[in-house]
Amino acid sequence: MVAGGGGVNKYTIAVRALCEFTAKVGDLDLRFTPSPTAQEGMAGHATVTGRRDDDYQREISLAGDFGPLHVRGRADGYDPARRQLEEIKTYRGDLSAMPANHRQLHWSQARIYGHLLCQQLNLPMLRVALVYFDIASQKETILHEECTSEALRIFFEQHCTLFLDWAEQELAHRDSRDRQLTAMAFPHAGFRPGQRQLAEAMYKASNRGCCLLAQAPTGIGKTVGSLFPMLKATAAHGLDKLFFLAAKVPGRQMALDACAILKNSAPLLPLRVLELSAKSSACEHPDKACHGESCPLARGFYDRLPLAREVALASGLILDKEALRAIALQQGVCPYYLGMELARWSDVVIGDYNYYFDLSAMLYGMTLAHDWKVNVLVDEAHNMVSRARGMYTAELEHIALKGLRKFAPEPLKKPLDRLSRQWSALLKEQGDDYLVHAALPEKFFGALQGVATAIGDYMAEHAASLDEDLQRFYFDVLLINRLAESFGDHSLFDVSKTATGSTICIRNIVPAPFLKPRFEASHSTALFSATLSPWNYYNDTLGMPAGTAWVDVDSPFVAEQLAVRVADNISTRYQHRAASLLPIVQLMAKQYAAAPGNYLAFFSSFDYMEKTATLFAQHFPDVPTWQQPRRMDDAARTQFLGRFGLETRGIGFAVLGGAFGEGIDLPGARLIGAFIATLGLPQINPVNEQIRQRMGDIFGAGYDYTYLYPGMQKVVQAAGRVIRTQTDKGVVYLIDDRFARPEVRQLLPTWWDVQLTDKFTQPAA
Repeated sequence: MVAGGGGVNKYTIAVRALCEFTAKVGDLDLRFTPSPTAQEGMAGHATVTGRRDDDYQREISLAGDFGPLHVRGRADGYDPARRQLEEIKTYRGDLSAMPANHRQLHWSQARIYGHLLCQQLNLPMLRVALVYFDIASQKETILHEECTSEALRIFFEQHCTLFLDWAEQELAHRDSRDRQLTAMAFPHAGFRPGQRQLAEAMYKASNRGCCLLAQAPTGIGKTVGSLFPMLKATAAHGLDKLFFLAAKVPGRQMALDACAILKNSAPLLPLRVLELSAKSSACEHPDKACHGESCPLARGFYDRLPLAREVALASGLILDKEALRAIALQQGVCPYYLGMELARWSDVVIGDYNYYFDLSAMLYGMTLAHDWKVNVLVDEAHNMVSRARGMYTAELEHIALKGLRKFAPEPLKKPLDRLSRQWSALLKEQGDDYLVHAALPEKFFGALQGVATAIGDYMAEHAASLDEDLQRFYFDVLLINRLAESFGDHSLFDVSKTATGSTICIRNIVPAPFLKPRFEASHSTALFSATLSPWNYYNDTLGMPAGTAWVDVDSPFVAEQLAVRVADNISTRYQHRAASLLPIVQLMAKQYAAAPGNYLAFFSSFDYMEKTATLFAQHFPDVPTWQQPRRMDDAARTQFLGRFGLETRGIGFAVLGGAFGEGIDLPGARLIGAFIATLGLPQINPVNEQIRQRMGDIFGAGYDYTYLYPGMQKVVQAAGRVIRTQTDKGVVYLIDDRFARPEVRQLLPTWWDVQLTDKFTQPAA
């Protein structure tokens, strides 16, 4: 982090970050070691410091300078009577099995804290101690050394010197970046209609340091229209980073393309752009474990990292997945972990939502640890509610417990048996297949915590021979226990009886309490999508901060471009599905005959889609049709979209809310119309009914927040596939009588001219 003061730029770095840069050596080693949870770690620290005398000083803020470097941190504790500084580390298992490079890193941190303390208190001597605290046994192992203040000063200056060249390089980069961003002009001849309005709203939100909900229609260039103002704000408002988060891969690609446009328009701009991809897709050796004895890209990782880091940043390339991979393999390091390292030094980081918003979000953790000032862009933000719910939901299957009990090592049998008994007791309480508990059952979660502790202790002693099923179950247990710690009205605890046994679940309903700290940690977070109304639904469920701004960007399209017709003489309700098939087929055929071309037809389920497609093919065999497969890989998706050519004709049948309802671009003759045979309402089932009840209790809008708003968001997204540019023309049929209701119609885009069945007699030409 760079800070200016008195005309001199200072580079501020945390003690831990400095040591990770200068003292990490050897292999990347991610062999499973059951390290304590954050809560256990804090409890361990409290236990250790609680054992000390009354005059013991806890969490001492320390800072010192070396040239342009400002080093700061918080030492765990200081015993003035013994003149002993303590760096406390919690662990499980055999301390002697700790890798030597880990121990080296710990000593480096302790010695630098030692120097800063000597400087602050003017001490000539200091005992520097590493206190290793075993979570299981509650025992301390203390390693210590007597140090002169002079020796600690020399150690501090050596490490600062190792970092100094890099810090000066970063200061120069930051200065050049900000000057070029200040001078950067918009990359096109002018703004598209609506694009300037979006860009201004983004910049003003950053200027105010508030969050923003922006509804911006398709076709205005949202990605460039958001990145450009936020990059200008980066220079103007003293920001360290810009995070661009997308729900799906196409969104990341659009951001990468927009960054390329911006970089090409400003040749002198030294903008570092990094794409983060999932570990599963970035791993070069999925058959090998992440340590030097197994994977060649983990062997000597930290020894080769400095050169790899330098080469990557000096390349001037946009470091997308492929560019990063090429550099990593050239330097003999793991692409995934090189990407994680480069996130520290990049200006724009592009990745999935989970990198900032989930429980163990890397970018969020880095932002807090390094005190970064960041802006966050959230693309296609209508996905955030469902995605965030998934991030804060955890379940456990009884079949996994049964399987584990059969082969469990002896030390684990009793805690697993206890959990099994408590699980059986839960099942006895319910007559129905689905039950929501008013509170977390204490005995069950006590047994679950006991299992977590027992497995953790066992694995600490047998780390070399890990059972995959045991490890997987352990992680599932840890997650559900972690969510139990913050259980409240925002979540449900439910038990479902299934064909294979039963499942227990902590199910998040309202992600707001979890997301609020994420919004607070950013300078400004802007969420944007073509469908973000009504704004209060997203404001409430996502927990947007007070003062969040809202903008509804004017559409660049006009009513004459899109004929929107409501077939209100047809019902697509479940009980009317069979009767609706022939009228829908006839409506589609009539429109196709009047204006042959490419159409998409959306249905609420695969069953409904398949029955309609079959009937259509029987009655109108001359019209080309194709269907979305139930299981679809990238090749099948490409094949489906490939049927929509400039010279082709036909109807593609798809499921609303699936792969083709959003995020696809078929401009001009590639798509001229859509039939949407559903309101997209989520299925009425016990889970959704519980969500409806909870939404009613919290927000007083149970049906709207659970069914109507999420359903209509899918409808508008699907309809948005038809008009992509200002020259496109097309037709959308909304097939269901409920589309005629005022409360439904008010959720449709304001620029649409909606006609009911009795207002139109002829198909759109």
